[in-house]
Amino acid sequence: MTLMPPKQSARRSSATLLRAGLAVAVLAILFLLRGTLIAWFTGKPVGGGASSAVSSQAGGLTLAAALDPDPPRQQGNSLLLTVTDTGGKPVDDAEIKVAFDMAAMGSMPAMHSDARVRREGHGRYRAEFDLPMAGTWSPEVAVRSARGSATVHYSLTTGSWGLASLDTESGAGPAATGTAPAGTGAGPRSAPRASPAAAAAPGGDVAYYTCSMHPAVHQHAPGKCPICDMDLIPVRRDEAQSDVVTLDDGRQQEIGLRTGVVTRQPLANRIATVGRVAWDESRLHDVSVKFAGWIGKLYVDQTGQRVRRGQTLFTLYSPELYGAEEELLAALASQRAARASAAPDRADYLVEAARQKLRLWDLGDAEIGRIAARGAPAKEVPVASPAAGVVIEKDVVQGASVQPGMRLFRIAGLDRVWIEAEVYEADLPRVRPGAAATVTLRALPGRPLRGRVVLIEPAVTPESRTARVRIAVPNPAGAAGPELRPDMYADVELAGAARQSLMVPESAVLYTGPRTLVFVDLGGGRFRPREVRLGAKSAGAYEVLAGLREGDRVVTSGNFLLDAESRLTAPAAGGGGGGS
Repeated sequence: MTLMPPKQSARRSSATLLRAGLAVAVLAILFLLRGTLIAWFTGKPVGGGASSAVSSQAGGLTLAAALDPDPPRQQGNSLLLTVTDTGGKPVDDAEIKVAFDMAAMGSMPAMHSDARVRREGHGRYRAEFDLPMAGTWSPEVAVRSARGSATVHYSLTTGSWGLASLDTESGAGPAATGTAPAGTGAGPRSAPRASPAAAAAPGGDVAYYTCSMHPAVHQHAPGKCPICDMDLIPVRRDEAQSDVVTLDDGRQQEIGLRTGVVTRQPLANRIATVGRVAWDESRLHDVSVKFAGWIGKLYVDQTGQRVRRGQTLFTLYSPELYGAEEELLAALASQRAARASAAPDRADYLVEAARQKLRLWDLGDAEIGRIAARGAPAKEVPVASPAAGVVIEKDVVQGASVQPGMRLFRIAGLDRVWIEAEVYEADLPRVRPGAAATVTLRALPGRPLRGRVVLIEPAVTPESRTARVRIAVPNPAGAAGPELRPDMYADVELAGAARQSLMVPESAVLYTGPRTLVFVDLGGGRFRPREVRLGAKSAGAYEVLAGLREGDRVVTSGNFLLDAESRLTAPAAGGGGGGS
């Protein structure tokens, strides 16, 4: 028996332990990810809840449908159906057939799949289905019962959330349902209705025949579409020459086409922008003196300090002012002496001249009265604040010498402030002085402030292409003083004068290079692109300046696909006819 050296035995033990640890870790990861791995190899969904139910009413029944899971995949899907009557009672005796169809695309033929439906009680049914390929499918649910019948169409896309109702006509009887084309294996399906254009177009006026599902198909004679085997529809010569697009109801439903009416509505004409808080320049006050001197006692010694009107800011010694006070006292002494003489008013003019001199040097009557009552000149006179507010500039210190006209303090009143908003040059014609404005700040959440436009600056900033608009707003006072402080950011909404304007929904507008278009519904499944000129935008709609009239019906959803259809038919229009 061969004995292993101790070091080699220890290394083998460590390797064995390491391999065992790795195996345990791999097994733990596989256990945690078992659901994902099963879904990966089987194609079945992992967990996930059902979608929100989509409700439809038709034929005396209410049908609620939801996807499980949501979003759907190719395999392992269910359509959860709940059927009730008009009184809300569950319908348990319904016969339900569910079919899934995908329209033909190019060389790919149309595809079809049926679901397996089972009852779950209390009006609930589960339709289990698999899809042959990923993409957009159109489920059709046909319900037959003693209390009513209905056929409802939906749309779903693998990998995308939600089930959408196509809002097709549904109801009881043959008018709502029909039989699928032979060979498709489909259950009851909506019978395609003939295009109104096909019934209205005389043979001599037909430019060509096309397929509503494949507008690239053009033939000289009626027949079947070589791609999807649908009946071809005629295109009149006037339609071919005017870019009119004709779509039957089925094609409109497939592209999700919706329309809206052009109406005359009040144009709010509101402009949203941003601004900042600034001092109200009409409430700025400078403190200066009209004689030379030296600061004695400085009572307000820092910027940002709040002051009251009449509050002493500092005291000042001035030889000139001291001499003017002595002149006043001398004039008063002469006036008292004249009272006992034969000319008692001979010194009155001297007193008035001395008082006026002190007033012109900004001494108030109260201070002049104290000098006269004291009978001696004051070495230092107090200088009071001319207004209530905040000291935003201070240019002196205690003991400093001052000269006439020097600005010693600047005081800003904060009972009202300005909001300086930036308005783009395109919006400037809609702003007028005196216009109302609403201001909101993060510092005052839920407390909008009302103000008025007081000035629109005449110049536009070259870099931002905006002009500054000044809005005066009151400054609410809090426990710590005024709550609006300069350079705070604010959201501003300016209100222009409301006016009645022709409005078209924003979703109806297509921008195609230099032109702005909408598709007008001509009726009978016919749509024509029309160039429009738009004005201001308000609440999801544009003002129409030219191109539409009140009452026109325009396409609001699916217009991009409709534009693609019109581009496909454009070569035929140019050729005056079409070939297959």
